[in-house]
Amino acid sequence: MIKILTSLPKTIHASLAISILLFIGLFLNNEGFDIDRLFWSWLFRYIHVVVAIMWIGLLWYFNFVQIPNMPNIPDDQKPAIGKVIAPSALFYFRWAALATVITGLILAWLNGYVHDALIFGIGSGGGKNTAIGIGMWLGLIMAFNVWFIIWPNQKRALGIVECDPDLKAKSAKTAMLISRTNTLLSLPMLLSMVAAQNLY
Repeated sequence: MIKILTSLPKTIHASLAISILLFIGLFLNNEGFDIDRLFWSWLFRYIHVVVAIMWIGLLWYFNFVQIPNMPNIPDDQKPAIGKVIAPSALFYFRWAALATVITGLILAWLNGYVHDALIFGIGSGGGKNTAIGIGMWLGLIMAFNVWFIIWPNQKRALGIVECDPDLKAKSAKTAMLISRTNTLLSLPMLLSMVAAQNLY
């Protein structure tokens, strides 16, 4: 067990194996079920939740841990954050954001509400479509912020893209403010998503 837990790839593979075994057990206990639209909807919801946890978890890591603690890190140790930890975290952060959007849109399409949700349920009775639509639009705005504002500015702030010191400082501040904007939007987005699944 220690060999598994000391390796992240082995831990993830073991987690996937346990999940597959659990799925097979649930499948057999239920006397099977059809591989139909309901199944694909479940599968994409599962993937959507997994990648969303990665995305929002890293968003909260940046805002609750990394940004507030950067002033407390000695200057000679800051390059380890900027050159090693932050670029790796930003890699998973931006791709998890994209995967969340793609799986969410596929899920909405599979369940037949993608259009009604994107127009906030106008003309379709509102309720669930309005709630999920608000969550979807907030998620789309947040993902746009990740790819087109935070990431370009972080590349300059971290020195991945060369620029003068003034632009580097301005880029770091812009990335932080937009990251905080996404943190601000994260709870309303999650509330809307959960409300659509549980209150209607």
